[in-house]
Amino acid sequence: MTDTIESPVARKPRDEEIDVWGLTHKGNVRTTNEDHFLLGSLRKSLDIMATSLPEAEQLRACNERVGVIAMVADGVGGQLAGEEASRVALEEVTQYITQSTLCYYEADAEAEDFINLLQQAAMRSHARVLERAKEDSEFRGMATTLTLWIGVWPWVYLLQVGDSRYYLYRRGVLTQVTRDQTMAQEFIDQGVMTRPAAMASPWANILSSSLGGEQTAPVVTRLQSAWENTHLICSDGLTKHVSDARIAERLAGMTSARDACEKLLQDALNGGGTDNITIIVGRAVPKVGAPIKE
Repeated sequence: MTDTIESPVARKPRDEEIDVWGLTHKGNVRTTNEDHFLLGSLRKSLDIMATSLPEAEQLRACNERVGVIAMVADGVGGQLAGEEASRVALEEVTQYITQSTLCYYEADAEAEDFINLLQQAAMRSHARVLERAKEDSEFRGMATTLTLWIGVWPWVYLLQVGDSRYYLYRRGVLTQVTRDQTMAQEFIDQGVMTRPAAMASPWANILSSSLGGEQTAPVVTRLQSAWENTHLICSDGLTKHVSDARIAERLAGMTSARDACEKLLQDALNGGGTDNITIIVGRAVPKVGAPIKE
């Protein structure tokens, strides 16, 4: 687990101050889409049996946001198998995390418990993908990547398996926070191959870690939240055709999360669109006149 800590942060963004969008596309070449994504708001569960509170107060009590969750999974195994792997992985992770609400309430005070929860979610998802593959010979050998982002103010937690990516754009600088779990990256890290040679080789498309694969090595990272951060999660269908410089340009000039997603998608399609493309962009935008600090 890696941990990035900065100075104390301001207040948590309100629901109406969160600008987030996600989309997925099969690309120009593939006949099916093996990617899946999920965006959600994690909330406290409260069933009101009786109250004298006015309706507006009831809604606030029932719907207080604990966190925001975003996930991208890029399935491998070919057509239906890849789509099944990514679908099963996201469903299993979502179910496990939403059933473990206590960890959200204590995420800041009990960071290690939350980190363990995410690692357990990855391993449960891995086991479920393997189980599904055994149930049907058509899905044998399927696997998937998973990049999971959870914002539990004042922290962001990342769970990474495979080569889908999370980028942080801040103060004009785009940073790839996640590390690609591919054989090409392994060879680069070991000094066996240069980056240009490795990325141009077949090893660039071979995962060294995946859900459902021979090896699963989930990595959890914790970062400090900040209002000025813009977040991007994507499958490699985007980064195969769109440079980091172009991504930074799009995020710098975005008018909304939807605008950024749609323009980046078009960039990937214009660049060839040889793979499925999935993109999630999110940021916090203070309402006009609303102070960031309370």
